[in-house]
Amino acid sequence: MISKNTIDTVFETARVEEVIGDFVQLKRAGSNFKGLSPFSDERSPSFMVSPAKQIWKDFSSGKGGNAVAFLMEHEHFTYPEAIRYLAKKYNIEIEETERTDEEKAVTDIKESMYLVSEYAKDYFHDVLLHSEEGKAIGYSYFKERGFTSDTIKKFALGYSPEQWDAFSKEALGKGYKLEFLESTGLTINKEERLIDRFRGRVMFPIQSMSGRVLGFGGRILGNDKKAAKYLNSPESDIYHKSKVLYGIFQAKQAIAKNNLCYLVEGYTDVIQFNQSGIENVVASSGTALTPDQIRLVNRLTKNITVLYDGDAAGLRASIRGVDLILEEGMNVRVCTFPEGEDPDSFARKHSSEEILAYLDKNSKDFIQFKASLLMDEAKHDPIKKADLIRDMVLSISKIPDRIKREIYIQETSRIMDISEQVLLNTLAQLVQKDLSEAGKKARQEQKAFDVVKNEDETVAVEKVDILYGLERKIIEILLLYGDKIEEFEDVLLKTNDEGEIEEVIEKKDYKVYQRIFLSLQEDEVELANPLFRNIYNHLVDYFHQNEQFQIEQYLQNLEPEFNQEVTDILMLEEQQSLHNWEGQHIIVKLKDQTVGQYVSETILTLRWFLVSRIIEELKGEISNEPESDNTEPLSMAMDYSRLINTFSKKLGRVMSRY
Repeated sequence: MISKNTIDTVFETARVEEVIGDFVQLKRAGSNFKGLSPFSDERSPSFMVSPAKQIWKDFSSGKGGNAVAFLMEHEHFTYPEAIRYLAKKYNIEIEETERTDEEKAVTDIKESMYLVSEYAKDYFHDVLLHSEEGKAIGYSYFKERGFTSDTIKKFALGYSPEQWDAFSKEALGKGYKLEFLESTGLTINKEERLIDRFRGRVMFPIQSMSGRVLGFGGRILGNDKKAAKYLNSPESDIYHKSKVLYGIFQAKQAIAKNNLCYLVEGYTDVIQFNQSGIENVVASSGTALTPDQIRLVNRLTKNITVLYDGDAAGLRASIRGVDLILEEGMNVRVCTFPEGEDPDSFARKHSSEEILAYLDKNSKDFIQFKASLLMDEAKHDPIKKADLIRDMVLSISKIPDRIKREIYIQETSRIMDISEQVLLNTLAQLVQKDLSEAGKKARQEQKAFDVVKNEDETVAVEKVDILYGLERKIIEILLLYGDKIEEFEDVLLKTNDEGEIEEVIEKKDYKVYQRIFLSLQEDEVELANPLFRNIYNHLVDYFHQNEQFQIEQYLQNLEPEFNQEVTDILMLEEQQSLHNWEGQHIIVKLKDQTVGQYVSETILTLRWFLVSRIIEELKGEISNEPESDNTEPLSMAMDYSRLINTFSKKLGRVMSRY
């Protein structure tokens, strides 16, 4: 178990904007950073990071928290894994405390699979570098491909021995369980005989964006025509090939820095480009490009250039991938290499400057690419030309941005020598068709979840929302200003020289949390919402026990079940919209308002709401029967109504009953 001292050091050292910046492209927005949500498919950034508060909030999915919470959400780390990841990132030595047998046993299936995969990566790499077979076959192959020792180490390349069960025996001997060797696909258990899936192959570990080993690709070096040239790990709980891009771990920072990603097909393409100094490159690993793979890139940049070799048949098969990229709202260009060349071979023969110059000169937008690819065969055939134009417009229809669509229509008109109006009409039909289908689907989904509400239910929801908003506002005040000392007014009843009782206003300094605590105690008010009540009690206890309130330290010790709500509240002020709080009598702090005023008005508004509720209850007790004595409820209702008027005077505005 990781010591508390290490955990405290990690929290003190880690910067949330640096941690998240490894996974999401962040742009400065005032004192904060903004980016596209890594948890949902969006085109307008709603993901916000606050360096001052050391928290993040994803307004599209509702998730939020600190750096550790992000790693747990995004990378599916356990809490200890997230701490270890941050300790490694910031070169913090981990102090361990003794773990009990029970704690050692509490390791979920996925974690066990990750551990097995990590061990396999190290094993294959060690075999490559230090065994006679590995050096003679695997290492010499990589050297022939032109890979340096540093490159081999950077990508953790390896070799799986030819022996049937060399890896499986070694892993079992190290204490790894057979069930996890099988579930990761590393070992095949055939009629109680263990067989290494990748035996006799050079190994390419496939890593997640954070560097976790998800699976492997293995290339056979012999001439066995029955065996597949490349073999990937089977689908598992940790490896889904449609959601992975080879090289994303090594490329993520370069992609964000250059605001551009090069997409290639194979492992060696990625490695060779990387070795040439061009690190912002990833591969779809020979599979057809998928939306999930595109979204991985979309988190880091909007710009993607797809690199293909000169094989025309392969190019045609890849056009669908271009349309998928367009659908995600990304800017896509395509570059082909000379006939007989692929990214791997081209990079081996040229310097990084020459490669980049070639890519810059020969990259085409998708319209030019489609036209150049198919125009030759369609040139003298009107039907084929019409099909090509329709295909180009279909691609344009995938683009979400209307301005971009119009620009590409103009470009298509110029290239294909056809009027813009015809293209626009065709585009309108395609877009309308997509909208109709999307609308139909949305209506079906809405119908399935429709709930008919009567007027009483609507009123009840509004009533609950007001109290919810006020209680949430109290938690927000405690989090933002709880430790501040402010001047407050106390109304005291005193007897004057004439013996009359009069109100005297005295001003006194309180810490904000003390004022709120005393006010709620005085009114014997307990927050109605169970979550807010628990957070309130937790906060008040924290204030009582600590002389100073530091938000980062408080978040460190926060119960996990409070984390998301507290983050939501802290980031609320960063939202551009404040909803209609004033219309619901919920106070929003104005720039020219002191914290003391803000606190007093919020407490008064809560009192108004609670008193209004009492009046409504009293009205319910009043009977319409002629013989009924309604004196007491009427008298109490009148007294409470006068109290409402007092609140209105103090707040400086009319307070209607809810």
